Amino acid sequence: MVNRFDVYLVALDPAQGRELTKTRPAVIISPDELNAFLGTVIVAPLTSTTGRAYPFRLETFFESRPGQIATEQLRAVDKSRLVKRLGRLRKKDQAPLLALLREMFA
Repeated sequence: MVNRFDVYLVALDPAQGRELTKTRPAVIISPDELNAFLGTVIVAPLTSTTGRAYPFRLETFFESRPGQIATEQLRAVDKSRLVKRLGRLRKKDQAPLLALLREMFA
């Protein structure tokens, strides 16, 4: 079972244009009610970029490394693109991530 706020290594290639590429960590943001029944999940890729003040990126730490959750790069992906589970987003980042998504789609 894939759960909201789990972090997976996700194969994002092939990508086009300015989409984030390669296999990288991503946070599952789709609700568990969808994750249980659909063959796809909605993810927000993690980047190792820090210090850039993009309005819809959340600064975070994952596996003791700083980075950002790139919510402007949301993507629905087939579960077959989930290479392996890496862990879970820190509790203290979960509510701010949901708040950022609400602001984005308000």
